[in-house]
Amino acid sequence: MTKDNRLQRESPSYRLPALDPDFLLSDCMRGVRLQLEYKKAEEILRAWTVRSTIAVFGSARVLPRGSSSEAASTAPLPPGAEPRPGGRSGFWYEEARRFGRIASERGGALNVNGGVRDNVIATGGGPGIMEAANRGAMEAGAPSIGFNIGLPREQEPNAYTTPELTFQFHYFAIRKFHFAMRANALVIFPGGFGTLDEFFEILTLMQTIKMPPIPVVLVDGGYWGNVLNLEYLVQEEMIAPEDLRLFSFAEDAESAWSELVRLGLNTGPRPAGYPSIC
Repeated sequence: MTKDNRLQRESPSYRLPALDPDFLLSDCMRGVRLQLEYKKAEEILRAWTVRSTIAVFGSARVLPRGSSSEAASTAPLPPGAEPRPGGRSGFWYEEARRFGRIASERGGALNVNGGVRDNVIATGGGPGIMEAANRGAMEAGAPSIGFNIGLPREQEPNAYTTPELTFQFHYFAIRKFHFAMRANALVIFPGGFGTLDEFFEILTLMQTIKMPPIPVVLVDGGYWGNVLNLEYLVQEEMIAPEDLRLFSFAEDAESAWSELVRLGLNTGPRPAGYPSIC
């Protein structure tokens, strides 16, 4: 009589490693998961010939028309977040939407450079300013990227990112890496901790010459003037005066684009000759 080998066949050790979720999600495989998160997005972006991006950051709480209802958004707000209603919010949303359209039409995202896409709008993929910038790109007929992050209450992508370029990350570090590695510019609308985190991340990489200098434009100088007092860091000799030249200000979508152009926005790949974060 043949011995029953059911226990052997059903043992976790008998599973193929690539089909074993317990193994893949174990502590010992964290390095592989980090690599997979990097590689999946990288291969898809290459297939779409995305050579460079313009990253747009800003609050998830800013909804269309300055609405106070989360229902106005195509994606749920982050855990514990409430809409930030009012006319200023409505203005920020519409200017981010307008910027997404302007940058997509003028920057190279419409695939006019020998089949290579440059300055493709890239956002965090969620609601608010992110939704607005992706929406503007879609209205221009251009693709746009959503780099979503898994949160305690699952973040859903907004309805305006290109479906094939809508990603989800578990690790903030890999998400930040993808934001930085192709960015030809950053445009930063009013926001909170997450927006400031991305802003200072890029400033630090440029200050330490870990990435080439790229234009960084903060939209709405009145807002940022109240939030940031970086001149005090110069007074206290914590940063050099020239570090304040790592960013500039604009008041709306059109002036933000003009400022990027004035600062030398590339319409091709990022300049060579610098140490790379890659």
